[in-house]
Amino acid sequence: MKYLVFSDVHGSIDSLRKVIEFYKNNAISKMFILGDLLYHGPRNDIPEGYAPKQVISLINQYKDKIIMVKGNCEAEVDQMVLDFHIYNKKKLYINNRNIYLVHGHHLDKDNNSYQNNDIVFYGHTHVSKYEVINGVRYINPGSTTIPKENTKKSFIVFDEKNITLYDIDGNILNKWEI
Repeated sequence: MKYLVFSDVHGSIDSLRKVIEFYKNNAISKMFILGDLLYHGPRNDIPEGYAPKQVISLINQYKDKIIMVKGNCEAEVDQMVLDFHIYNKKKLYINNRNIYLVHGHHLDKDNNSYQNNDIVFYGHTHVSKYEVINGVRYINPGSTTIPKENTKKSFIVFDEKNITLYDIDGNILNKWEI
């Protein structure tokens, strides 16, 4: 099965539309949202296409296909308008691997509590990254909306064999065999 992993939409309907279009055109089973879906937060400028109400309307159409974890910009009211549950963090067993989903603002990669996981998907930094620490893969899809450190707007597709990083237009930026 294929899973689309993305983070840090920050209320941009323009970015979300591109992600959803990719999802619809590529036989993907589910979406993992790693937080910061609706609001831009106090440290970011208002992103292009900022329209949280439109983001709500679009993303709720896929409520049965979403697993989302809470980011540092999520508020209590977000759960009231979203038709799917927002987890603080989430452990899954998929594609024969132990997966841990977290936003990343409290992620401590040196903490041994992640050792029972094969992959930790996290967001927050707006920088796409793939690294292996003590046998655990730590993977950040970057941001679909506000990339930082000269990275591109991006997301990930995860399947049984590969983790593929795409730019927001669906071009492959990097691919890792797992």
